[in-house]
Amino acid sequence: MRVLATLANPHRMRVIATLLDKRAYVSELARDLGISRALLQVHLRKLEAAGLVESRLELSADGKAMKFYEVTPLAFTLTPGSIAEAAATLTAARAAGEDD
Repeated sequence: MRVLATLANPHRMRVIATLLDKRAYVSELARDLGISRALLQVHLRKLEAAGLVESRLELSADGKAMKFYEVTPLAFTLTPGSIAEAAATLTAARAAGEDD
C-alpha cells in the first residue's frame, strides 16, 4: 500500500495536515511548514504520485504561473493484511536503497 509508505515521513504528514484547511502554492506552503522549497517539492511529488494531493497551475493577476496544491479526498480501511503489505514495501524500498 503505497499510501502508508508515503505517509511514513513526518514532513509529508505535516503537508497533508496543513493542506486540510486550505489549498496553497509552494512558497506559501514552505513558509507555513518552515522547510525549504526544494525539500517541499520532493515531498509534494511523492504525495502526488501516491494520489494524496493534487496540483493545479493557475495564473496570478500579474501573469505569473503558480502551482497550487490541495488534499485529494480519500478514505482507506486498514487491515492487518494491508499493514503487512505496506511493511513489505518499506522493507523492499530500503533494501533497494530508496531512502525518503
